[in-house]
Amino acid sequence: MEMEGTIVKKLFVVLAVAALAVSVSVTGAVAKSAKRSASADICVLLPDPKSSVRWETQDRPALVAAFKKAGVSYVINNANGDAQRQRSQADQCLANGAKVVILVSLDPGSSIAIETAAKSQGAKVIEYDRQVKGGSAAIYISFDGRAVGVLQGKGVVAGLKANGMYSKKPVVAELHGGQTDNNSFLFKGGYESVLNPLYKNGTFKKGPQQFTPDWDNQKAGTIFEQMLVRTGNKINAVAAANDGLANAVIVALKARKLKPIPLSGQDATEQGVQNIISGWQTMTVWKDTRKLATASANAAIALSRGQKPKTTGTVDNKGKRLPAFIIPPQSITKANYKTLFTAGYLKRSKVCIGQYAKFCN
Repeated sequence: MEMEGTIVKKLFVVLAVAALAVSVSVTGAVAKSAKRSASADICVLLPDPKSSVRWETQDRPALVAAFKKAGVSYVINNANGDAQRQRSQADQCLANGAKVVILVSLDPGSSIAIETAAKSQGAKVIEYDRQVKGGSAAIYISFDGRAVGVLQGKGVVAGLKANGMYSKKPVVAELHGGQTDNNSFLFKGGYESVLNPLYKNGTFKKGPQQFTPDWDNQKAGTIFEQMLVRTGNKINAVAAANDGLANAVIVALKARKLKPIPLSGQDATEQGVQNIISGWQTMTVWKDTRKLATASANAAIALSRGQKPKTTGTVDNKGKRLPAFIIPPQSITKANYKTLFTAGYLKRSKVCIGQYAKFCN
């Protein structure tokens, strides 16, 4: 019995030492992770993966490449459409000592709270892609939103001329983005600057118009289905704010066995290009996120060093002028979609596949 007791005691000691070793190892790993997180000077807050696939397929890798090239420490978070989660992610970044926050806004209220918190801790905010009206950011870096809309409006007009409907008083519907995104109003203002004069002089007939909550593609499909019901399927063209919304339109048209109609898009996604080459979408707007990421990385580095970032001008921020770096967008159609391949933005092997292979030449 005494020997058994000794053996049990020795076994207990061995297990205790092993547990301590594991604990030290885990603690070291956590400490190492915390140290790495604390040393991240730049914190990126992406919005979600559903409003557009670009956030994860284009923006994230472009930002990573830009940060690595510049040799700066960073962390990238995605809020998955949850504004409160994004605010918590921002708080964690600031607690870990982030000097610059690159923010893609989910809604004005939470974004202003994030910017206020950053300012109180001496950190700078870059409004990335989406401006926060009434915010306190150091700079806004994006594409020319109104120009995006103008290209979309011109694309719809070109499509109606190409299919012979331009002179037949076509009904044009508008499927806007989310109302919490300031860009939605810029895009809307752009394509309506092209379309409104044509509504006014009777060339086009203004069809149903509606914003899409949170840029949700599924909701966009329901909204467009309702538009078709209200008009008895008599919609001849759609100004859709991005490729996801455009695809929702296409799904609804196919479900009703209707033919393709002039249809705009945005973001030059693989799906958007596939819809273009197969004849279901007229155009998309290419916003080269590599340029956006590079400009943002350079601005973040400058701000972290107490320097002024490079700008192209200013934008209005509720009566004040906000420094901005604005990048021009480009229209992509069936005539020039291969530009996306030669530029290395999209891979031909991911676009020209399956049923779409026959449309690539």
